[in-house]
Amino acid sequence: MARNRASRRLAADVSLLAVAAAFALPLAWVLLSAVDPHAGLRVRVPDGLTLANFDAIMTPDITYTPLLNSLILCGGATALTVGCAALAAYPLSRFRSRLNRPFLLTILFATSLPITAIMVPVYALFVRVNLIDTLQGTILFFAASQLPFAIWLMKNFMDGVPTELEEAAWTDGASAAQSLVRIVLPLTGPGLAVVTVFSFVMMWGNFFVPFMLLLTPEQMPASVSINDFFGNRGMVAYGQLAAFSVIYSTPVILLYVLVARRLGSGFALGGAVKG
Repeated sequence: MARNRASRRLAADVSLLAVAAAFALPLAWVLLSAVDPHAGLRVRVPDGLTLANFDAIMTPDITYTPLLNSLILCGGATALTVGCAALAAYPLSRFRSRLNRPFLLTILFATSLPITAIMVPVYALFVRVNLIDTLQGTILFFAASQLPFAIWLMKNFMDGVPTELEEAAWTDGASAAQSLVRIVLPLTGPGLAVVTVFSFVMMWGNFFVPFMLLLTPEQMPASVSINDFFGNRGMVAYGQLAAFSVIYSTPVILLYVLVARRLGSGFALGGAVKG
């Protein structure tokens, strides 16, 4: 019995190590190739270190403008998603109705719809309402595509806030909007952080949506412009591609670092509700 348990544990450890290696090898290639003057497809320790790859890409056309476009698109869409998700999740969490369950199931179904399946009608709609090739139109679609899952997540976090806190505020004359802003949202800080990080990361790495909805090269985000490193006839500037990938990943890492405390803090409800 003990031998079987040890064998299963060893098999689990080996499987986890294999999964970790599958994630670590591409990351190691990016970091090593970014400073390798002769970068290729293989993961290898460079013969010498150089910053020439970073110098080559640090231009407005290659890096600065695409990154700024990405920050505008993903930052605006994330803010819109989090705000709308909070407003939609609050009544679903606090007010009971026979329509709540069907609505939540509809939201859950919407999260499983692939974007590629609805892109053709969305493209036709955007052409008709003159939103094609506009940052604001892409922001609206980004937010709409992430909103179902964001509502689902936010509602689950709001369910963890005791209603007694709001009832006490209502007794003192607070409105539902005031209790949402002053009580529920501050106590769902981890939920806001999770929704923010998840939405931003999903939008930041999205290639298909801006590629379809944006036509002007000057408006393309970094997720699309990274394709420019793949030249004709299979020629790829691997060192510059790796350097751009390092810079491209930096905003996501910084966002996670900024909200890491909120992610691990949990709900600060200690002492707020007595017996």
